[in-house]
Amino acid sequence: MAMQATDAVRSYLLDLQARITSACTAIDGSAFLADPWRKAPGEPLQGEGITMILEQGPVLERAGCGFSHVTGPRLPASATQHRPELSGAPFEAMGVSLVFHPRNPYAPTVHMNVRMISATPASGAPAFWFGGGMDLTPCYGFEEDAVHFHRVCKQSLEPFGPDKHPRFKRWCDEYFCLKHRGEQRGIGGIFFDDVAELGFDGGFALIRSVGDAFLDAYLPILQRRKDMPHGERERAFQLYRRGRYVEFNLVWDRGTHFGLQSGGRTESILLSMPPLCSWSYQHRPAPGTPEAELDAVFLRPREWV
Repeated sequence: MAMQATDAVRSYLLDLQARITSACTAIDGSAFLADPWRKAPGEPLQGEGITMILEQGPVLERAGCGFSHVTGPRLPASATQHRPELSGAPFEAMGVSLVFHPRNPYAPTVHMNVRMISATPASGAPAFWFGGGMDLTPCYGFEEDAVHFHRVCKQSLEPFGPDKHPRFKRWCDEYFCLKHRGEQRGIGGIFFDDVAELGFDGGFALIRSVGDAFLDAYLPILQRRKDMPHGERERAFQLYRRGRYVEFNLVWDRGTHFGLQSGGRTESILLSMPPLCSWSYQHRPAPGTPEAELDAVFLRPREWV
Protein backbone atom coordinates (compact mmCIF):
# COMPACT_ATOMS: atom_id res chain seq x y z
CA MET A 1 0.00 0.00 0.00
CA ALA A 2 2.71 2.48 1.00
CA MET A 3 4.72 1.97 -2.20
CA GLN A 4 1.64 2.20 -4.43
CA ALA A 5 0.58 5.37 -2.64
CA THR A 6 4.01 6.90 -3.10
CA ASP A 7 4.06 6.04 -6.80
CA ALA A 8 0.64 7.59 -7.40
CA VAL A 9 1.55 10.85 -5.66
CA ARG A 10 4.90 11.05 -7.42
CA SER A 11 3.31 10.53 -10.84
CA TYR A 12 0.75 13.24 -10.20
CA LEU A 13 3.32 15.76 -8.95
CA LEU A 14 5.62 15.31 -11.93
CA ASP A 15 2.68 15.80 -14.30
CA LEU A 16 1.57 18.91 -12.39
CA GLN A 17 5.04 20.42 -12.66
CA ALA A 18 5.11 19.75 -16.41
CA ARG A 19 1.66 21.26 -16.99
CA ILE A 20 2.41 24.43 -15.02
CA THR A 21 5.80 25.12 -16.60
CA SER A 22 4.42 24.44 -20.10
CA ALA A 23 1.57 26.92 -19.58
CA CYS A 24 3.95 29.59 -18.30
CA THR A 25 6.34 29.06 -21.20
CA ALA A 26 3.42 29.72 -23.55
CA ILE A 27 2.86 33.11 -21.88
CA ASP A 28 6.47 34.18 -21.43
CA GLY A 29 7.93 32.71 -24.61
CA SER A 30 10.98 31.41 -22.71
CA ALA A 31 11.65 27.80 -21.84
CA PHE A 32 12.31 26.64 -18.30
CA LEU A 33 15.76 25.22 -17.62
CA ALA A 34 15.42 21.70 -16.22
CA ASP A 35 17.96 20.94 -13.50
CA PRO A 36 17.63 17.31 -12.33
CA TRP A 37 19.43 16.51 -9.10
CA ARG A 38 20.14 13.56 -6.84
CA LYS A 39 21.54 13.50 -3.32
CA ALA A 40 24.99 11.97 -3.08
CA PRO A 41 25.41 8.58 -1.35
CA GLY A 42 26.23 8.93 2.31
CA GLU A 43 24.30 12.16 2.89
CA PRO A 44 21.70 12.11 5.68
CA LEU A 45 18.92 12.84 3.20
CA GLN A 46 18.52 10.68 0.11
CA GLY A 47 16.40 11.34 -2.94
CA GLU A 48 16.07 13.28 -6.13
CA GLY A 49 14.15 16.01 -7.83
CA ILE A 50 13.84 18.35 -10.77
CA THR A 51 14.17 22.10 -10.39
CA MET A 52 12.60 24.02 -13.27
CA ILE A 53 13.79 27.60 -13.45
CA LEU A 54 13.08 30.49 -15.82
CA GLU A 55 15.07 33.69 -15.38
CA GLN A 56 15.05 37.07 -17.12
CA GLY A 57 12.06 36.34 -19.31
CA PRO A 58 10.01 39.20 -20.78
CA VAL A 59 7.06 38.35 -18.47
CA LEU A 60 8.57 36.30 -15.65
CA GLU A 61 11.70 37.85 -14.21
CA ARG A 62 12.25 34.72 -12.13
CA ALA A 63 10.04 31.67 -11.93
CA GLY A 64 10.96 28.51 -10.07
CA CYS A 65 8.92 25.31 -9.96
CA GLY A 66 10.54 22.43 -8.14
CA PHE A 67 9.68 18.77 -7.61
CA SER A 68 11.44 16.85 -4.86
CA HIS A 69 11.17 13.33 -3.47
CA VAL A 70 13.38 12.57 -0.51
CA THR A 71 13.74 10.09 2.34
CA GLY A 72 15.50 10.48 5.62
CA PRO A 73 16.28 8.47 8.75
CA ARG A 74 14.76 10.92 11.22
CA LEU A 75 11.97 13.49 10.95
CA PRO A 76 13.27 17.02 11.64
CA ALA A 77 11.82 18.91 14.58
CA SER A 78 9.83 21.26 12.33
CA ALA A 79 7.70 18.31 11.14
CA THR A 80 6.90 16.71 14.50
CA GLN A 81 5.61 19.56 16.62
CA HIS A 82 2.03 18.31 16.14
CA ARG A 83 2.80 14.58 16.23
CA PRO A 84 5.44 13.84 18.87
CA GLU A 85 4.76 10.10 18.58
CA LEU A 86 6.59 10.18 15.23
CA SER A 87 9.65 11.97 16.56
CA GLY A 88 12.75 10.26 15.23
CA ALA A 89 10.87 8.08 12.76
CA PRO A 90 12.23 7.56 9.22
CA PHE A 91 10.28 9.63 6.72
CA GLU A 92 9.51 10.22 3.07
CA ALA A 93 8.50 13.59 1.63
CA MET A 94 7.57 14.74 -1.85
CA GLY A 95 6.00 17.80 -3.31
CA VAL A 96 5.86 20.52 -5.92
CA SER A 97 6.57 24.08 -4.85
CA LEU A 98 6.65 27.19 -7.00
CA VAL A 99 7.15 30.92 -6.74
CA PHE A 100 6.79 33.23 -9.73
CA HIS A 101 8.14 36.79 -9.66
CA PRO A 102 6.80 38.68 -12.71
CA ARG A 103 8.75 41.53 -14.24
CA ASN A 104 5.85 44.02 -14.31
CA PRO A 105 5.25 45.58 -10.85
CA TYR A 106 1.49 45.42 -11.44
CA ALA A 107 1.61 41.63 -11.85
CA PRO A 108 1.62 39.91 -8.46
CA THR A 109 4.04 37.36 -7.15
CA VAL A 110 2.43 33.99 -6.54
CA HIS A 111 3.31 30.94 -4.46
CA MET A 112 1.82 27.45 -4.62
CA ASN A 113 2.82 24.25 -2.89
CA VAL A 114 1.37 20.75 -2.58
CA ARG A 115 3.11 18.01 -0.65
CA MET A 116 2.84 14.67 1.11
CA ILE A 117 4.90 13.42 4.04
CA SER A 118 4.84 9.92 5.46
CA ALA A 119 6.62 8.43 8.43
CA THR A 120 6.90 4.89 9.73
CA PRO A 121 7.38 4.54 13.48
CA ALA A 122 9.13 1.49 14.91
CA SER A 123 5.78 0.03 15.92
CA GLY A 124 2.82 0.87 13.75
CA ALA A 125 1.63 1.43 10.22
CA PRO A 126 2.90 4.31 8.05
CA ALA A 127 1.29 7.68 8.78
CA PHE A 128 0.48 10.03 5.89
CA TRP A 129 -0.26 13.72 6.02
CA PHE A 130 -0.65 16.42 3.41
CA GLY A 131 -0.08 20.13 3.07
CA GLY A 132 -0.19 22.91 0.54
CA GLY A 133 -2.08 25.92 -0.68
CA MET A 134 -1.50 29.04 -2.72
CA ASP A 135 -1.29 32.73 -1.97
CA LEU A 136 -0.97 35.97 -3.89
CA THR A 137 1.43 38.82 -3.11
CA PRO A 138 0.70 41.98 -5.12
CA CYS A 139 2.69 45.18 -5.05
CA TYR A 140 -0.34 47.06 -6.38
CA GLY A 141 -3.79 45.95 -5.36
CA PHE A 142 -6.69 45.25 -7.71
CA GLU A 143 -9.97 44.10 -6.20
CA GLU A 144 -10.97 42.05 -9.25
CA ASP A 145 -7.72 40.11 -9.01
CA ALA A 146 -8.17 39.41 -5.32
CA VAL A 147 -11.79 38.29 -5.77
CA HIS A 148 -10.90 36.01 -8.68
CA PHE A 149 -7.97 34.38 -6.88
CA HIS A 150 -9.94 33.73 -3.71
CA ARG A 151 -12.96 32.44 -5.62
CA VAL A 152 -10.89 29.79 -7.40
CA CYS A 153 -9.25 28.83 -4.11
CA LYS A 154 -12.65 28.40 -2.51
CA GLN A 155 -13.96 26.31 -5.40
CA SER A 156 -10.97 23.96 -5.15
CA LEU A 157 -11.95 23.11 -1.55
CA GLU A 158 -15.71 22.73 -1.95
CA PRO A 159 -15.64 18.94 -2.57
CA PHE A 160 -14.07 18.44 0.87
CA GLY A 161 -16.70 20.06 3.04
CA PRO A 162 -17.96 23.56 3.84
CA ASP A 163 -15.55 23.96 6.73
CA LYS A 164 -12.41 23.72 4.63
CA HIS A 165 -12.33 27.13 2.95
CA PRO A 166 -13.03 29.22 6.07
CA ARG A 167 -10.49 27.16 7.98
CA PHE A 168 -7.76 27.14 5.34
CA LYS A 169 -8.33 30.79 4.39
CA ARG A 170 -7.93 31.85 8.02
CA TRP A 171 -4.90 29.56 8.35
CA CYS A 172 -3.33 31.30 5.35
CA ASP A 173 -3.92 34.77 6.81
CA GLU A 174 -2.39 33.69 10.10
CA TYR A 175 0.56 31.90 8.54
CA PHE A 176 1.67 34.38 5.89
CA CYS A 177 2.20 37.17 8.36
CA LEU A 178 5.50 38.91 9.08
CA LYS A 179 5.05 38.79 12.83
CA HIS A 180 8.15 40.88 13.48
CA ARG A 181 6.50 43.71 11.51
CA GLY A 182 2.84 43.02 12.26
CA GLU A 183 2.23 42.95 8.52
CA GLN A 184 0.63 40.50 6.08
CA ARG A 185 2.84 39.19 3.28
CA GLY A 186 0.09 39.57 0.69
CA ILE A 187 -3.64 39.12 0.22
CA GLY A 188 -3.60 35.46 1.26
CA GLY A 189 -5.38 32.55 -0.34
CA ILE A 190 -5.47 29.12 1.27
CA PHE A 191 -2.97 27.21 3.39
CA PHE A 192 -3.11 23.84 5.11
CA ASP A 193 -0.49 21.78 6.86
CA ASP A 194 -0.39 18.46 8.68
CA VAL A 195 -3.78 17.40 7.27
CA ALA A 196 -4.32 13.74 8.12
CA GLU A 197 -8.01 13.56 9.00
CA LEU A 198 -9.08 12.83 5.40
CA GLY A 199 -6.98 9.66 5.20
CA PHE A 200 -4.66 8.93 2.32
CA ASP A 201 -7.31 8.95 -0.41
CA GLY A 202 -8.94 12.15 0.81
CA GLY A 203 -5.65 13.91 1.41
CA PHE A 204 -4.35 12.99 -2.02
CA ALA A 205 -7.59 14.20 -3.62
CA LEU A 206 -7.23 17.47 -1.71
CA ILE A 207 -3.76 18.28 -3.01
CA ARG A 208 -4.80 17.27 -6.54
CA SER A 209 -7.73 19.68 -6.44
CA VAL A 210 -5.58 22.55 -5.17
CA GLY A 211 -2.73 21.83 -7.58
CA ASP A 212 -5.08 21.58 -10.55
CA ALA A 213 -6.71 24.91 -9.64
CA PHE A 214 -3.48 26.90 -9.71
CA LEU A 215 -3.39 27.85 -13.38
CA ASP A 216 -7.04 28.94 -13.31
CA ALA A 217 -6.35 31.07 -10.24
CA TYR A 218 -3.22 32.84 -11.46
CA LEU A 219 -2.90 32.96 -15.24
CA PRO A 220 -5.89 35.29 -15.90
CA ILE A 221 -4.36 37.78 -13.44
CA LEU A 222 -0.93 37.55 -15.03
CA GLN A 223 -2.43 38.06 -18.48
CA ARG A 224 -4.27 41.21 -17.31
CA ARG A 225 -1.26 42.83 -15.65
CA LYS A 226 1.85 41.74 -17.55
CA ASP A 227 1.79 44.57 -20.11
CA MET A 228 0.58 47.49 -17.95
CA PRO A 229 2.70 50.65 -18.40
CA HIS A 230 4.99 51.41 -15.47
CA GLY A 231 8.10 53.40 -14.61
CA GLU A 232 10.92 53.77 -12.09
CA ARG A 233 8.57 54.57 -9.20
CA GLU A 234 6.65 51.33 -9.60
CA ARG A 235 9.85 49.34 -10.05
CA ALA A 236 11.36 50.79 -6.88
CA PHE A 237 8.25 49.90 -4.90
CA GLN A 238 8.27 46.38 -6.34
CA LEU A 239 11.85 45.82 -5.16
CA TYR A 240 10.98 47.16 -1.71
CA ARG A 241 7.99 44.80 -1.41
CA ARG A 242 10.13 41.89 -2.58
CA GLY A 243 12.35 42.56 0.42
CA ARG A 244 9.40 41.75 2.64
CA TYR A 245 8.92 38.50 0.73
CA VAL A 246 12.51 37.51 1.43
CA GLU A 247 12.11 38.32 5.12
CA PHE A 248 9.14 35.99 5.45
CA ASN A 249 10.76 33.11 3.60
CA LEU A 250 13.94 33.20 5.66
CA VAL A 251 12.47 33.98 9.07
CA TRP A 252 9.06 32.29 9.20
CA ASP A 253 8.52 29.79 6.38
CA ARG A 254 8.26 26.23 7.72
CA GLY A 255 8.96 24.70 4.32
CA THR A 256 12.27 26.54 4.10
CA HIS A 257 13.18 25.49 7.63
CA PHE A 258 12.18 21.85 7.00
CA GLY A 259 14.27 21.68 3.84
CA LEU A 260 17.37 23.21 5.38
CA GLN A 261 17.11 21.33 8.69
CA SER A 262 16.68 17.98 6.95
CA GLY A 263 19.68 18.47 4.69
CA GLY A 264 17.78 19.31 1.54
CA ARG A 265 19.24 20.85 -1.59
CA THR A 266 19.80 24.51 -0.73
CA GLU A 267 19.65 25.85 -4.28
CA SER A 268 16.27 24.23 -4.85
CA ILE A 269 14.90 25.23 -1.45
CA LEU A 270 15.74 28.88 -2.09
CA LEU A 271 14.31 29.00 -5.63
CA SER A 272 11.57 31.20 -4.15
CA MET A 273 13.91 34.16 -3.81
CA PRO A 274 13.44 37.10 -6.20
CA PRO A 275 16.32 38.05 -8.51
CA LEU A 276 16.45 41.59 -7.10
CA CYS A 277 15.02 43.26 -4.00
CA SER A 278 15.75 46.23 -1.76
CA TRP A 279 15.24 47.55 1.77
CA SER A 280 14.51 51.12 2.77
CA TYR A 281 14.80 52.34 6.33
CA GLN A 282 11.33 53.14 7.75
CA HIS A 283 9.79 53.33 4.30
CA ARG A 284 6.36 55.04 4.37
CA PRO A 285 4.45 55.61 1.12
CA ALA A 286 2.85 59.01 0.76
CA PRO A 287 -0.81 59.09 1.85
CA GLY A 288 -3.32 58.76 -0.96
CA THR A 289 -0.94 56.94 -3.33
CA PRO A 290 -1.47 53.47 -4.80
CA GLU A 291 1.53 52.35 -2.75
CA ALA A 292 -0.19 53.47 0.47
CA GLU A 293 -3.43 51.82 -0.63
CA LEU A 294 -1.71 48.43 -0.72
CA ASP A 295 -1.17 48.50 3.03
CA ALA A 296 -4.38 50.29 3.95
CA VAL A 297 -6.76 48.18 1.85
CA PHE A 298 -5.13 44.99 0.64
CA LEU A 299 -2.66 43.88 3.31
CA ARG A 300 -5.51 43.36 5.75
CA PRO A 301 -7.21 39.99 6.20
CA ARG A 302 -10.73 40.22 4.79
CA GLU A 303 -13.39 38.07 3.20
CA TRP A 304 -12.95 38.49 -0.56
CA VAL A 305 -15.66 36.00 -1.59
